[in-house]
Parts: sequence; structure tokens; C-alpha cells
Amino acid sequence: MKFYETKIEIASPPTRVWQTLTAEMPRAPERYGIVRFDGSIAQNAKIKLWSEVAPDRAFSLKVIKFDAPNKMVWRGGMPFGLFVGTRTFTISATPQGSVFAMREEFSGLFAGPITKSMPDLTPSFKKFAMTLKEEAEQDG
Repeated sequence: MKFYETKIEIASPPTRVWQTLTAEMPRAPERYGIVRFDGSIAQNAKIKLWSEVAPDRAFSLKVIKFDAPNKMVWRGGMPFGLFVGTRTFTISATPQGSVFAMREEFSGLFAGPITKSMPDLTPSFKKFAMTLKEEAEQDG
């Protein structure tokens, strides 16, 4: 199973990081490497985004887990589970604030061929995490 992940320490409490991720990020997605974001983030919500990595392709996703302020999961892909991308966001409390982690796993019958043709998502994951850190550490 192919996956990408990133983790970063943020000097803000989990509630602030969660607010930044779920409410503020959709209002200014371009800072996070997202060209466009449609929808609102909530349990069972359907969202659509266009990434800098593939700006001409819309990714239709569903928020399948929304456990504020600690965990959220988005899932999207092809019918019948032929290719599935599952992105998990976790926010853990620390004495200094929070640790934010983001991981996307790809599965399904077509995962091998499709992921071989995908660009490396590591730089976009790091950009997303660094922007979240900068935004959450500002007075909000």
C-alpha cells in the first residue's frame, strides 16, 4: 500500500489547530496548496478540491470521520473500491501545544498502476502542514 505522510509540532492547543484546519483552511485554500475548495467540512459532508499537484482535476471526497478536535478522515476514489485514497488528519495534545499529522493511503485493485504515475506528494504535504502551523500559531 502506497502512502504519504507528514507530522509537525504546533505551538497552539488542539482546538485552535482544529479550527484552523476545518474552518479557516477552506476560506483560503491556496495558501495550503489547494487551488480551489468547494463545500464545508463536517461529518458525512461531500467536499471537492483541486490541488496544485493536479490543478485541472477535481477530487470528490467525503468526510467519513469528524471527531473534533482530534481526528478527521476524508475518502475518495473510483467506484467499487478499484482505487481509494484515504486521508487521515490527527491532532494530539502535547505540553507545548499540539502535534499535527496527515497521512494519505492508497488502496484498491488499481492502486499500483495509478500511484506509479502520481507525482511525489511529499512537498505538498509539507507545505500544507507548515501553513497550518503558521496559521494556527497566529492569534485567532
